[in-house]
Amino acid sequence: MPIRRLPAGLDGPDPLADALRDAQYIASEGLATAAFLALTLQKPLLLEGSPGVGKTEAAKAIASILGRELVRLQCYEGIDSAAAMYEWNFPRQMLAIRQAGDDHIHLYGDEFLIARPVLLALQNPRERVLLIDEIDRADHEFEAFLLEFLSDFTLSIPERGTMRAPEPPVVVLTSNRTRELHEALRRRCVYHWIDYPDPVLEAQIVMMRASIVAEDTARKVVAAVGQLREEPLAKPPGVAETVEWAEAATLLHGQGVAWPRAFARAIGVALKDQDDLAYMAPRIDQMLEKVTA
Repeated sequence: MPIRRLPAGLDGPDPLADALRDAQYIASEGLATAAFLALTLQKPLLLEGSPGVGKTEAAKAIASILGRELVRLQCYEGIDSAAAMYEWNFPRQMLAIRQAGDDHIHLYGDEFLIARPVLLALQNPRERVLLIDEIDRADHEFEAFLLEFLSDFTLSIPERGTMRAPEPPVVVLTSNRTRELHEALRRRCVYHWIDYPDPVLEAQIVMMRASIVAEDTARKVVAAVGQLREEPLAKPPGVAETVEWAEAATLLHGQGVAWPRAFARAIGVALKDQDDLAYMAPRIDQMLEKVTA
């Protein structure tokens, strides 16, 4: 099995976790280990978890510590291979034909090729990280296309032939698990499930990401978010909402709004669904009194 040599200082899960922390991402031991193995073994890294637990941010942090550009392929229902691979700039080709007159013109040169994320990653695998975000939102046909790409990291362009990367690119896939992914895809990846962080870790994340938030406020907002996640909400707050809620409440407190009212008034930063807000309206004050006492 081919081994990728990582940059100095990333030669193990612990050094990798330290580097990710320097990039403003606190990785668990399991995530740091999975990322190290995926990078070293030149295999895609598949991150699954609920929305808002930090899957996409993990890919951004990995690209940062590697000093590479992050190329993001956002999946959605109905996405096709053209959106992932490449397209020909038809209007520009037509313009070139009219301008060329009787002169010969190569219609499939680089100037007419619109590279999409997969092709961009193949063109410069040592300079880019490919993020295939929310693959579970795509249909099975598109997943089959990605499976073929991840098998040998080649791309066939009928007008130009087969393009093969000189080495496997760094690939991170994320899934919110709205549907099950094909087992063949899973087998090609190093897998890690990202859960909501425990309260201590989440408070550390808040302190790292929100410099204006006091430690006591961070602990209280994490406790409040933990309570919200136990409620039957359509869209429970993720880690990003925890950070934003702590910042928003701190700003209101600085304007003279007392605790815990500052949290209650900033609830729209944590909950972003009308039904969730309506459900919590008669409950939020009592809950906040309890967790912020």
